[in-house]
Amino acid sequence: MSRSKKSQSRPPPASPALPRTGPGTWTFLSNHTHVLVCLAQNPQMLMREVAARVGITERAVQRIVQELEEAGVLERLKQGRRNSYVIHADVPLRHPVEAHRSVAHLLAAVLTPTELARLMRS
Repeated sequence: MSRSKKSQSRPPPASPALPRTGPGTWTFLSNHTHVLVCLAQNPQMLMREVAARVGITERAVQRIVQELEEAGVLERLKQGRRNSYVIHADVPLRHPVEAHRSVAHLLAAVLTPTELARLMRS
């Protein structure tokens, strides 16, 4: 018997995102940080690719990007039909506990030295 149309139209699982395991499945970094890291690694990444890597919906990524733009952390540049993002790494973090540090300090904990150097040049 052949497969049903429903099973044939399923998109493949998002492999780049790591599965969350264990009780509570929380992480130390927020989805805002995860989105920011993805865009720091690849400023031309599509929202659906970010969503797959972070493990959230594309709509949630769009909301987070808008909030990061409103906070002055991200700047969206239109390049034809695609967007590219510039991160303003000198912006201080928002919570009083970490306000003495900048976005650059946060990203330095996660990005490779090469990725961080590229970010700081732009």
